[in-house]
Amino acid sequence: MSEQYPTLQQWERGPKIAAVGGGTGLSTMLRGLKKYTKNLTAVVTVADNGGGSGMLRQDLGMPPPGDIRHCMEALANTEPVMEKLLTYRFTEGTLAGQSFGNLILAALNGITGSFEEAVTQMSHVLAITGRVIPVTSADVQLEAVFENGARVVGESQIAAFKKEQDCRIHHVSLIPDHPKATPAALAAIGEADLILLGPGSLYTSIIPNLLVEGVAQAIAQSDAPKIYVCNIMTQDGETEGYTAADHLEALLVHGAPGLLDLCLANTAPVDPELLEKYREEDAVPLNVDRERIAKLGLELVERPVASEKGSYARHDPDRLAQAVLEIYRSRAVRIFRGERRYILEE
Repeated sequence: MSEQYPTLQQWERGPKIAAVGGGTGLSTMLRGLKKYTKNLTAVVTVADNGGGSGMLRQDLGMPPPGDIRHCMEALANTEPVMEKLLTYRFTEGTLAGQSFGNLILAALNGITGSFEEAVTQMSHVLAITGRVIPVTSADVQLEAVFENGARVVGESQIAAFKKEQDCRIHHVSLIPDHPKATPAALAAIGEADLILLGPGSLYTSIIPNLLVEGVAQAIAQSDAPKIYVCNIMTQDGETEGYTAADHLEALLVHGAPGLLDLCLANTAPVDPELLEKYREEDAVPLNVDRERIAKLGLELVERPVASEKGSYARHDPDRLAQAVLEIYRSRAVRIFRGERRYILEE
């Protein structure tokens, strides 16, 4: 994979990418992709109800800003001081644990009277590359139903409840059921040259987007390549014991026929010291079960996309972006005079 970044003209004319998800996994991927294309849209879940986001949601009746803020931080083109301000967390008093970036969004939400408009205005302030769009404006809660029939409401409650039940999640749903998608989210998916799902928490960051009315269908109906970016590790309290095919099956069950074309998995080894740390949390490197993936009718591409440094097993933004765009260039489809044409070069 080449390390060469595109020229300004190539960057401005880069593919329209819709990245669907939430959490740190999505923001990590965005940090790499923004170097290769200006036409980048993050469609982000708003089902979080924990931490500082949950406090603002409860106190102000606004959608949780945390995942949205993470994405805007990743796409921001600001001075170092502003970057530090956005990520600063108060350590004392009633604001302890709250992020300053969340408070900015809360203030803009009050000024504009609309969370969508607040996100748009903050995007202008931060001069972000591309766009960040909440998948819905509805006040939604995430409910998980387990294989033993037990259920729990609240995204932040799921991991602990799963450990108590000691069984897998059967499915998740939104309350209220099938909330309306923001028009901008559906438009971004419909216009995309490439659609990415993940990486991130399977049941609490990625799947909630598919439960919003019209989103899974819009992805499935797109002629763009649709790639699921596999996590590097299983996740404690959510996907213990899962393989890559288990992740894909969960996405397809919650989504729609034709939701995915391809799965991108990591081949780079994870530092042994990190593995020991994750093992204490019952998390291990994701097993890529190739035969089951093939039986699902999905293509598998394996690349060394994990970071070689850091205190967590995460994707390397540049490696991941290069792998994704390599796949795009070799498989992208367009409709040209009524025919499907493959684009091999930008």
